[in-house]
Amino acid sequence: MQRTDVVIGIDGGGTHTRVIAADIEGNVLAYCKKGSASVYRDYDAQHNVQSAIKEVLERGGIEPGRVIGIAAGIAGYDSPEDLNWILPLTQVPELTCPKWHVNDALIAHYGALLAQPGIIVIAGTGSILISINEEGRYLRNYDFQHYAASAARLLSYDTVFEVLAGHTDSSDELLVARMLAHWNVTAVSELYRLASEGFDDDRKARDKCFGQFAPVVTEEAERGSAAALRVCGRAAAQIKVGIELLAASFTQHTVRVAFIGSVANSSYFQAEMRKLLKNSTNKQYTVVTPQLPPESGAVLYAMEQLGRPITENLISRLQHSNKPTQ
Repeated sequence: MQRTDVVIGIDGGGTHTRVIAADIEGNVLAYCKKGSASVYRDYDAQHNVQSAIKEVLERGGIEPGRVIGIAAGIAGYDSPEDLNWILPLTQVPELTCPKWHVNDALIAHYGALLAQPGIIVIAGTGSILISINEEGRYLRNYDFQHYAASAARLLSYDTVFEVLAGHTDSSDELLVARMLAHWNVTAVSELYRLASEGFDDDRKARDKCFGQFAPVVTEEAERGSAAALRVCGRAAAQIKVGIELLAASFTQHTVRVAFIGSVANSSYFQAEMRKLLKNSTNKQYTVVTPQLPPESGAVLYAMEQLGRPITENLISRLQHSNKPTQ
């Protein structure tokens, strides 16, 4: 059994929950991946998170009493009322250590930019932009009542609506064919009928189905589909505005930006965002590669809350520790 002090970092995403246990030197002792941590996406969210925590303890041979802190970044944590469903996610009876629950974007920021000033854009299952400026001020685009409609499911909804509204041309033939295949219909008229009936009464199942189509949308945008380009272009423009809103809180002229999530990291969005940011007028932007995954960012957050120094050696060990097999 492990005898050193241990912290647990949790990335509770809308699609997957990723949990790691690391000692206070930054050595990763165990890793586990389960389903969604969001009750809005998965009825089994509580079981997913709790079972992942328990498996990490078991795989790492970690006595619960050695865990000195748990930091959990949870998708969908947007207001204090959300704690009603979030707190039970990490209620494992044997673990009596301090626990910190934050939005998953914050721990993603800690991982991507190592708790240093900058902006991260998350566009995948969900969509959020957050920044930490030079003074340590934390801001979200949500704080401005701004939302960038770039979540995977939203790209797909918009693309389907474009097709059903007849906004297509010859460049969209492959997009339409792949769309019909995804919904298992043979003609646009069949898809229209399905859409007019709401697709699926189960919202979670419906959103999941749309989310799974998003890679097709970004791929077809890259291939030149006019409909996909319109949808993705609108989303990219909204992300740009969100970045510029947050960047206005920085005093420095150059701001670092990192992108996280399946949509944000698609080839189309990577190229388009670089082009848009290059032409921004309020700041200069440097696009950087995330340094650590969000679950490791949660470890850094826990260490900071515990008053432990975040050293270069700690970060290096987190970067180079091989995750044990799932």
